[in-house]
Amino acid sequence: MALDQIDIVEKIRRDLAELSNLETSQARTMPPDFYTSADFLEHEKEELFRKEWICLGHIGEVPNPGDYFTTELIGEQIIVARDHDGEVRVLSNVCRHRGNLVAEGKGNRRSFVCGYHAWTYDLDGALKTAPLMNKVEGFDRKKCRLPQLNTEIWSNFIFVNLDGNADPLAPQLATLESIICNYHNEQRNLLFSDEAEWGTNWKNLTENFMEGYHLFATHPKTLQPMTPTQLCRKVPGEGRWTAYRSYYDPEFPPRGPFHEDMTEDEQRNSVLFNVFPSFVVAVAANYTLYLCLRPSGVDKVAIRWGVAGFKTDPDDQEVVDYVQLCKDFNAEDRAKLETLQRAQNTRYFQTGPLAPDDLEGTIWDFLQYMARRFA
Repeated sequence: MALDQIDIVEKIRRDLAELSNLETSQARTMPPDFYTSADFLEHEKEELFRKEWICLGHIGEVPNPGDYFTTELIGEQIIVARDHDGEVRVLSNVCRHRGNLVAEGKGNRRSFVCGYHAWTYDLDGALKTAPLMNKVEGFDRKKCRLPQLNTEIWSNFIFVNLDGNADPLAPQLATLESIICNYHNEQRNLLFSDEAEWGTNWKNLTENFMEGYHLFATHPKTLQPMTPTQLCRKVPGEGRWTAYRSYYDPEFPPRGPFHEDMTEDEQRNSVLFNVFPSFVVAVAANYTLYLCLRPSGVDKVAIRWGVAGFKTDPDDQEVVDYVQLCKDFNAEDRAKLETLQRAQNTRYFQTGPLAPDDLEGTIWDFLQYMARRFA
């Protein structure tokens, strides 16, 4: 690694260390290289995306035995599948023979077959057949199963931990669970899912999703009339997450139907939270919007996103309208974040003050998390 590459990573570490010593009243942003350094991204891949719990999607994407989808996380090829017994498994999508893919896309299958030499694996990863390998002395089929990755289901979301050493996730989210429990996200059905790639750093999108300061300027017709900036209220976060409540304008029609457990206050706001590092969710009174974020380059973020709700018909007009609303404000965010990424490649901006705690305190929580991991 060249000296200047080492220097930029160490500079970012020092910046994070300095930031971690500031009071909340002094909260500020990180310098642009935090979002533009390819070398720092390599550290993030190893220290965050390999060691932390990363959300891959929603269990509604694999509702039946045999259902699967493939994805990628920091270069690791992955299958998410529901096996014959109904268990959701996250498997390596790499054949144990010569290393080719055993599945592509998504769908329903009884087994995974490598198209290169037809080695065939069960839905739990066990090797079923390997043509002509019985002629190889000492060949042991049991030693050639697809590796199963450390997996946890929380609130209907599928998390993976690549290195297998992370502490269980659910206990770390117990307080967050108590905040969203009356919304009953676990009872909501997947109604829409899609994938996208935006031209911005993954941290830019994480921070954007988690602050209400931009609503009045970026979303004047889509979100501001419903959830105005001035009604955002931060929730005290913890080491693994941050959150805020986005209250609804009193003049805006109620966003029911409401679960019978919801209080009057809960009926009047959405809870937006970030499970560090890169899973962001908005649990509204009637729908849940989620984004699973993965870096696909220093200036590109891969997004697996969807909408869940109590309704069961994706073609219900109310569902269609809500999904379209999400697409509309996502497009507004994308436009701003892609210009932000271009603007961050500058020498004339270093850092700026964050808005009050209710508006950008969640960004401060996220930056403090990054400081704990890297400073």
